[in-house]
Amino acid sequence: MFIDEATIEVRSGEGGQGCISFRREKYIPRGGPDGGRGGHGGHVFLQADDQLSTLLDLSRQRHYSAGNGKAGGGNNRTGKRGEDVTVHVPVGTIVREVRNAGDSPEDVTLLGDLTADQQRLRVARGGRGGLGNKAFAHSTHQTPRVAQDGQTGETRTLYLELRLIADVGLVGLPNAGKSTLLSRVSAATPKIANYPFTTLHPHLGIVELSDYRRMVMADIPGIIEGAHEGQGLGIEFLRHIERTRVLLHLVSAEEGDVEHLAASYEVIDRELQSYSQALAERARLVVVSKVDVLPSEEVSTICTELSKKLGRPVLPLSAVTGKGLQSLLDQAATLLASADD
Repeated sequence: MFIDEATIEVRSGEGGQGCISFRREKYIPRGGPDGGRGGHGGHVFLQADDQLSTLLDLSRQRHYSAGNGKAGGGNNRTGKRGEDVTVHVPVGTIVREVRNAGDSPEDVTLLGDLTADQQRLRVARGGRGGLGNKAFAHSTHQTPRVAQDGQTGETRTLYLELRLIADVGLVGLPNAGKSTLLSRVSAATPKIANYPFTTLHPHLGIVELSDYRRMVMADIPGIIEGAHEGQGLGIEFLRHIERTRVLLHLVSAEEGDVEHLAASYEVIDRELQSYSQALAERARLVVVSKVDVLPSEEVSTICTELSKKLGRPVLPLSAVTGKGLQSLLDQAATLLASADD
């Protein structure tokens, strides 16, 4: 199951109490104070792990607590430090703090964005251990009988949101051929069938290119008109293309004539603009997919006319027969290299 949102509660450890103690040794009847400080409480960390692809485990276990520090002891002994807790999350996880119940994702405080494998973020600091009476001794007060309590830990409610990190994102209406393309160029195995919303969660695939190059391609579930307002699969998957650097915008040749193809293109284009203008302006290739359903002499004409209408280059593709596949990958790689500059 693919889960890209989770809310968890984390609690760091409390600091240990400082010790009140005096030396009690033979021949030293009036030993001075020797109470040690308490141990610090453990921290809570989030750590990105590229072996994870979902927040499923965190949706099942919602509470994470670090260990408390132990009390200090006599003979200036410091209490043992509390154990830290590390919560593993997928690369691409955005971490926000929810301060009030009912806060929307936009109202919470951003704590960090874990975009690299093994990147760590401390989300709850352990309480400091209290000082023992040794720390309070001075020339005018040589036998203090006071020590500090340890500081309390932090308790935080965190809203975690996973946004996939990919080089190339596939967008288009349901059944535009995105899943078929991804399965053809990578080892990914998205579900493929001839009905809307076959893909119910994003899939990632690694595309091997020449000269030992590679790019990560993401199949984003079908977007429909009104998606930015929550229609269909809504914005749940629009956010996954925010991190992509190049978009492949597929329209299916099964839509019919150029007017229908252009209308299908504009539905997605409006949704991208409504969701994020920066996303709508991202480097993009327009692809007429499933051209194997057309007579070969019509393919070039349709692509040329659609290109004029959209003001963008249009590439033909049949992921089934392989027509146009290599050209598409080469142009996507070139566009990606330009985006990196």
